[in-house]
Amino acid sequence: MASILRPALVIFGALSLLCGLLYPAAVTGIGHVAFAHEANGSLVAVDGRTAGSILIGQPFSSPGYFWGRPSATAPLADNAAGSGGSNLGPTNPAFLAAVKERVAALKRADPGNRAPIPVDLVTASASGVDPEISVAAADYQAARVAAVRKLPERQVRALIEQYRRDPALGFLGEPRVNVLALNLALDGKTPRAQ
Repeated sequence: MASILRPALVIFGALSLLCGLLYPAAVTGIGHVAFAHEANGSLVAVDGRTAGSILIGQPFSSPGYFWGRPSATAPLADNAAGSGGSNLGPTNPAFLAAVKERVAALKRADPGNRAPIPVDLVTASASGVDPEISVAAADYQAARVAAVRKLPERQVRALIEQYRRDPALGFLGEPRVNVLALNLALDGKTPRAQ
């Protein structure tokens, strides 16, 4: 028995040390050297204060800001520690009720907007913390944001275009806009929205 148990414990200890300590420490160290900004959460600072992360969605509810995708994380919206989708199917009554409420909230915030509402403004992403919206979703909100900020709509649309990111490698994904970056750029143009 000892002849079998001893090599198994040695291998267990060696693999635990290698895979549980050395490898994670090496990867973390390389990440901090090669990708320091990303390894530290891609935090964005404004006036010496952390405004958020460019990689994790944040809730914006003021009509003077662009709104991101709804979040299905619990117990709070955009909770990176509880990342995950709702897992409700498209015919689930709870899902349909949530979508209807989100559509109603968008219409209340911008009653004059008759454009079709982009799907990413009323459905949560798989992670629940998506930091980006489609260009269509940003365009849908441009008139509302411009009116509240008292900016020409063309200036707000120019900001959307300035912060637009094209698909990776030209074909992976769709054109998108980072909500935090866009809202911080708006704050640079006018006082912060309430």
